[in-house]
Amino acid sequence: MRQVDSAPQATVITGSSPRPKKNILRTHTTAVTSRMLYLLAQQKQFTPVRYFSIDRVFRNETLDATHLAEFHQVEGVVADYGLCLGHLKAVIRAFFNQLGLSKLRFKPAYNPYTEPSMEIFSYHPGLGKWVEVGNSGIFRPEMLRPMGLPEGVTAIAWGLSLERPTMIRYGYKNIRDLMGPKIDLRMVYDSPLCRLEKF
Repeated sequence: MRQVDSAPQATVITGSSPRPKKNILRTHTTAVTSRMLYLLAQQKQFTPVRYFSIDRVFRNETLDATHLAEFHQVEGVVADYGLCLGHLKAVIRAFFNQLGLSKLRFKPAYNPYTEPSMEIFSYHPGLGKWVEVGNSGIFRPEMLRPMGLPEGVTAIAWGLSLERPTMIRYGYKNIRDLMGPKIDLRMVYDSPLCRLEKF
């Protein structure tokens, strides 16, 4: 039997199964990056790496022209010696340039896992405003060292939206026109695919 003592000072779980009985939809993909960095740290000898994943995430968002409750996130991490904020910005610029988005702004932000951290914005001419398209940062040493990564190894990381850049690239003023039951299939047939070249 599983019981939870809900006293404010502590939560005590007793019983045979410490597993939660309820699944939770992920709100970001940092857990993927953290796991890959942990596995990297378990190697006998460090080798520089670049990991990428595209995953679906879920947020309790109010739906509007730039917000969906479910969207895709491109997660990336590069781990090597001597990486800095300039490297992170260069990777992000290269990614968005391949999508045809060259007007970018970086704004300082707070993330619990990274420092410094930056939000990334791209200009949407149709809306006449800057729209957030991602978040990024350099993993804090206090996150990397306990995993076992060597002193001097830096990990730059980012989580980028796919739907918002698509919205900007093709001039959609409402992100909901890209997803859901009301999507115009002519957009799918008429719009060329973005081709990502090696960068």
